[in-house]
Amino acid sequence: MLLPRLYAIVDAGYFPDSDAVFDFADELVLAGVTLLQYRSKSGNARAMLDQARELRRRIGADSTLIMNDRADLARVAEFDGVHVGQDDLAPESVRRIIGSDRWLGISTHNPEQLRQANQTSADYLAVGPVFSTSSKDKPDPVIGLEGVRHARRLTRKPLVAIGGITRANAACVIAAGADAVAVISDLLVDPRKSAEEFFRILR
Repeated sequence: MLLPRLYAIVDAGYFPDSDAVFDFADELVLAGVTLLQYRSKSGNARAMLDQARELRRRIGADSTLIMNDRADLARVAEFDGVHVGQDDLAPESVRRIIGSDRWLGISTHNPEQLRQANQTSADYLAVGPVFSTSSKDKPDPVIGLEGVRHARRLTRKPLVAIGGITRANAACVIAAGADAVAVISDLLVDPRKSAEEFFRILR
């Protein structure tokens, strides 16, 4: 599989209401973003499903939509895949739920986790945090660019770097071996313009 350079994360926790979530996603798609992950840590499955279905409806078939954590909701909302962390449902359990056609991504934070994830049916692996990040309450230790280089040596699967990635440092992350960069914070202000700038940087 070939990942686009920019993997945008739509985190509902950053927005005051559903309309703001949808507007943000719309702006990203208008900028040319084709891979988006929907994340919500609210714990309200009904609200998550409602938002997910509306995102699917608005974005259509031209962009790939990944659900964070919830394989069950991904199927119901007709998302294209699921991304799980180290504390979520086991990858092969997720695979049984979503089937072979949907994407499966796994977050890793050190070489041992990456080696283990590489043995699964995951379609891509995420590694990070590359830099310090404010998007998680208790982030794992920063791995830096050397961590990305090391991860690249350990897997042939597509590699997504995440954590503190901005327009100022994205190019060096790709140069270190990542196939794509996952971005949250640096897309929040003027998302369409910000995404377009990422594309110019990551050509």
